Amino acid sequence: MSALPETGQAPEANHLAVQHLGLADYESTWRSMQSLTASRTPDTVDELWFLEHPPVYTLGRNGKQEHLHDTGDIPVIQVDRGGQVTYHGPGQLVVYALLDLTRRRLGVQSLVRLLEQTVIDLLADYQVPAHRRDKAPGVYVEDRKIAALGLRIKKGCSFHGLSLNVDMDLAPFKRINPWGFSDLEVTCMASLGIDTSLDATASRFQGHFEKLLHNT
Repeated sequence: MSALPETGQAPEANHLAVQHLGLADYESTWRSMQSLTASRTPDTVDELWFLEHPPVYTLGRNGKQEHLHDTGDIPVIQVDRGGQVTYHGPGQLVVYALLDLTRRRLGVQSLVRLLEQTVIDLLADYQVPAHRRDKAPGVYVEDRKIAALGLRIKKGCSFHGLSLNVDMDLAPFKRINPWGFSDLEVTCMASLGIDTSLDATASRFQGHFEKLLHNT
């Protein structure tokens, strides 16, 4: 497991520090995000974290227990992000965006759109058309969800972020109502015929994200 990044280091206000954390425990990563956000100053550097988690279900602030069916031995953690229940596991690229939205003059919905567009542009690199849906944040290929979003904003700063299914076991999604939808199908890049690694996907994601962020 990679060490969690130290917080509060800010060489430049508009710099984006990128951390590759590997396979990281969910709760300790979450607490580290909270700590960074709580200790931020106007000069704290923004960060983008790339990682994957061991199997875990997370339930957002307004999440309903009725959307959990047979979670078995996979832990369920109630968290402070928006949204309903989702699953994280190996082979899924998790991207946490710790940004000072006030400093960047970026609204919450603008950040959501930016994250969604990053995935849409990434999949377009592989000639896979993808789209967003109104009132159902995330990215979809046809009717199947491939990327999910859940954010928390505190002191004008964001944490949590996005998960993109790269090459993972999708079976745990069948044990819940993903994001509160009982009939929603889930897919991953491997199921779409895309042969790539998490590291390569993270690199592509970073390139598209920084381009969109700087053009905002």
